[in-house]
Amino acid sequence: MSVQAIVPFTSRPKVVAGALALGVHALFVVLLVFGVSWQTQHPAPVMVDLWTTLPPAGATRPPEPARKLPEHKAMPESRPVRDELPPPKAPDIALEKKKLEAERQKKLKAMQAIEDQARADAARREAEAIRQTRDKQLAEQKKRDMLRQIEAEELAQQMAEENAATAARAAAGKRQAELARTVGLHRDLISAKVRANTRLPDNLKGNPQVRCLVKLLPTGDVVSVRVTQSSGNTAYDEAVVRAIEKSSPLPLPSDRDARAAFVPELSFVHRPKE
Repeated sequence: MSVQAIVPFTSRPKVVAGALALGVHALFVVLLVFGVSWQTQHPAPVMVDLWTTLPPAGATRPPEPARKLPEHKAMPESRPVRDELPPPKAPDIALEKKKLEAERQKKLKAMQAIEDQARADAARREAEAIRQTRDKQLAEQKKRDMLRQIEAEELAQQMAEENAATAARAAAGKRQAELARTVGLHRDLISAKVRANTRLPDNLKGNPQVRCLVKLLPTGDVVSVRVTQSSGNTAYDEAVVRAIEKSSPLPLPSDRDARAAFVPELSFVHRPKE
């Protein structure tokens, strides 16, 4: 039966610390050996002079050049080996600047295009507003001209109508005057003709008046005679009726309008002394 030594629990940390210290020293020795072998230089080549004949006796041999001992370089400090990442690749600054400049130019062109479009739209709106204002002014001017023309035409027509009415009134007045003169002239002719054919009674006194209604044809021929207002003297009235019938046809005007004052009936008034 073997007896195992029992290590107290409190001595275990010391054992672990000793083991770690031993491991660190062993690692340091390995690094030292590796560093020395890495710094070791190869020996310099040896140069040998070859002679075809021996030199004469007594000749002195040139002194050999002193060999230069290799310099011992200081051993670099040991440092832990670690994986190093390759440095990041530097960006192409020129290409990046060119790209940024191209983007800036593109933005500037876009902004310039927007400004040009805005100016063009503003100019188009202004031109449209000017055109509309000009069209409105022209329309108003045309309307005013038309109104003035209409007013002028209406005034001219009114003046023409007034002138025509004045001329018509003047012509009518002149015509009426001519008709009245013609009618009066033919009344006098009829009265003279009837008086020439009247045989007055012997006992007629004064200047009695008799009115007769005479029906005439357009030719002046007497159709009938009727006393409408007696003079009070029957003999005188009958004498006037016979004188009118004897005077047929009575002298009528050739003008139709003037003849209308005699045809178809004529109110004839007769006085013996007129």
